[in-house]
Amino acid sequence: MAVQMPFAGLMFMNRLVRMSTPSQRHLRNRILLVKLHKCLREIRTFSTGSVKWNKDKEDSSDPAPLSTTLTSRQALLSRRRRPLSPLERISGLLPQDALSPEVTQLREQNQQDTADIQVSVANCAPEESGHGTHPENEDSETLDAQLKGTLHEDERSMSPTLPGERLLAFGELLVAEYRKKGRVAFRKLFKLRAGERLQSSWGTIPHDDMAGQPAGRFLKTSRGVPILTRRASLEDFVLYMKRGPAISYPKDAATMLMMMDITEGDCVLESGSGSGAMSLFLSRAVGSKGRVLSMDIREDHLKRAAINYNDWRRSWNLRRGEEWPDNVQFHNADLRTASPLLAGWGFHAVALDLINPHLALPTVTQHLHPGAVCAVYIPNITQVVELLEGLRCLAYPLLCECIIEVPVRDWIVAPALRKDGSNYVSKAPIQDEDQNEGAPDETDTEETTPNLHPAFGSIPYIARPHPDQMSHTAFLVKLRKTVQ
Repeated sequence: MAVQMPFAGLMFMNRLVRMSTPSQRHLRNRILLVKLHKCLREIRTFSTGSVKWNKDKEDSSDPAPLSTTLTSRQALLSRRRRPLSPLERISGLLPQDALSPEVTQLREQNQQDTADIQVSVANCAPEESGHGTHPENEDSETLDAQLKGTLHEDERSMSPTLPGERLLAFGELLVAEYRKKGRVAFRKLFKLRAGERLQSSWGTIPHDDMAGQPAGRFLKTSRGVPILTRRASLEDFVLYMKRGPAISYPKDAATMLMMMDITEGDCVLESGSGSGAMSLFLSRAVGSKGRVLSMDIREDHLKRAAINYNDWRRSWNLRRGEEWPDNVQFHNADLRTASPLLAGWGFHAVALDLINPHLALPTVTQHLHPGAVCAVYIPNITQVVELLEGLRCLAYPLLCECIIEVPVRDWIVAPALRKDGSNYVSKAPIQDEDQNEGAPDETDTEETTPNLHPAFGSIPYIARPHPDQMSHTAFLVKLRKTVQ
């Protein structure tokens, strides 16, 4: 029945075409072809299912049972040998201008499918080998692997680390941090070394457990306390590195960089290397095309600055796989008598961190480009007065544009908690106490309900300054060289 119905439809269609007049034949063919398309598609589906059932029945009678699942190559070959449907045969006999847009689109789609099948069969053909053919399930496993790869393509594109970074490796500078009730209870800068352990009051963590892991992961100590391990930023390294003298704090260093308006490729002079904090910020600002000349009168300070600078460069190389710019030159010299050392140098900016900066202004003014800025880091206000007095008496071509202090206030903003750790819930305002007298307090009942997830905006927050505030660090004086 499934095979006879398409031929019956074909004979019926042939009779209608012959009985129609030439003027009506074009229109009638278009209408009948569209209507017959749906019917023949259902018949074709039923015929394919019947043939497949008969084939499975014949295969089941063989003494050696075979798998009913076709491999990818067999499926493609069977699709290529599919017989033409009556609709395809009729549309092939009619002229092109007599076909409806739907039939034309169907013909083009079938041609495209045939071309794709031929390409797929050619790609699936096994290579000639003297070891025999591969198992039939090899193609299906390959297709399953390709399907899984397509489904999880987005997941594979997501890297466990930041773009451009690697997994944690030995020799990197890391920061371990533990927060308790919204506050930092433990923070430590350390270098990842094989065989060592991270020591803390909340337990220990082997360094070997951190190596090969992505940064920013919580690892549990020997006491079960989760501690965050992450890579040290430049700010972390400057604050927690080993130091000799006091450092230029990041808040002041960032402001000085904005004052000097340093860009990549600039040549900058620094006097007062200290522990190397400002040298690192200047090194990153000028980039690989710029240069930083750092000077200090004390050899021990200069040695500590060079050690910290090289430690950061090595950690950066392990982190990014690329070299940190080697653009800082350290010199043990006094800026007041360093004119021979600076012969031929011209600086886009100068950063001074000296006890008596006004005594170094003659040398600074000589090697500073016109319009460039000299930023001075001064801890005491009395030193600011001495600097301004030196500018007035010696009449240097330097204009004092501003004298500022950079305060930073840390705040605590957290949900209000009870002593048992549960959240408070905001109470609705009571408009009339007489109306609510004798009625149960629904708000109090809601507050004491255990395991309740409060709605958005129902928990009050506290906001107050942090008890541990950074005190005064320094005054920043901005001097600009003018042209007289």
